[in-house]
Amino acid sequence: MYKALLRPILFLFSPETVHHMVVNMLHIGFMIPGVKALVKMTCKVQDPIMETELFGIRFPNKVGLAAGFDKQANIYNHLAAFGFGHIEIGTVNPLPQPGNPKPRLFRLKKDNALVNRMGFNNPGVDQFVKNLKKHRPEVIVGGNIGKNTLTLNENAIDDYLVCFNKLHDWVDYFVINVSCPNIEGLGKLQDKDELIKIISRINEAGRQKEKRKPVLLKIAPDLPPGQLDDVIQVVTTTGIDGIIATNTTTTRDNLSSDAEMIEQIGRGGLSGKPLRDKSTETIRYIVEKSEGKIPVIGVGGIMTPEDAIEKLEAGASLLQVYTGFIYQGPAMVKKLNKSIRNYLLQKNHS
Repeated sequence: MYKALLRPILFLFSPETVHHMVVNMLHIGFMIPGVKALVKMTCKVQDPIMETELFGIRFPNKVGLAAGFDKQANIYNHLAAFGFGHIEIGTVNPLPQPGNPKPRLFRLKKDNALVNRMGFNNPGVDQFVKNLKKHRPEVIVGGNIGKNTLTLNENAIDDYLVCFNKLHDWVDYFVINVSCPNIEGLGKLQDKDELIKIISRINEAGRQKEKRKPVLLKIAPDLPPGQLDDVIQVVTTTGIDGIIATNTTTTRDNLSSDAEMIEQIGRGGLSGKPLRDKSTETIRYIVEKSEGKIPVIGVGGIMTPEDAIEKLEAGASLLQVYTGFIYQGPAMVKKLNKSIRNYLLQKNHS
């Protein structure tokens, strides 16, 4: 129904306009008594075999929603009703910022892909905390934290610490985002020495808290093997809890969309189906090189159940979707969870 009827109508509008429309539809629709319960009953797949214990958290299933969808921390409970096992909010910064000039989000329909250069548009960490206090999460929530665009790299750690300290009591885990291609110079923070500085300070702040919260690192899919080796060493040395692989890519390889249109769109991170193989290979590399000691959340190009299972077989412990959710619709979550349940059952019996 979504792909045949609703998606063609939604895709008549710009992607960012559609996003705001969907957020408003969720707010209005879930105010109607019984709607949320009906969505949960229709979409959720529950089975003990799907539960995953990772860095001290028991996830009800392996399918989560990646950062970038709930950019204001105001629809995580709505989205959870569709069957997600966890929702990542953000990226959030210390101060509100509008992001990059519009248009900044583009569809490549022939490729089942998106290009975005949103630029961390968000209302700031204080608003995130207000929202989380007002609407207590009914799902596992991860806080994806970054620096404000105008903050110099040498001062970036201060931004990460502000977000970490203010959000600490309100989220279940943290993601250090140093890999978004839409913030100028941010990728330089993926260098070994810079990573160690940031993670060490976050770890120090975490030790002062009454309850420790897991910390993960989100990396780009474009890192060469040598830099991936550095990331593995940094994660091992600092003792953080895992890696999210991967963010969007800056490459434009093997696309079916019109080359002139791609050139007109310009810079930005590419997500969706074209990212699938690159993301999966990054996951496989990390898992093999670390001998399975570093947990990986796999994200990038999951459009079908087969894509999800491929990432699990590459070694991912959990998964996240984003662009696939937009192209395939809400029913995608149930479809993925059912297929993963069957996969796990077969694996246990073999």
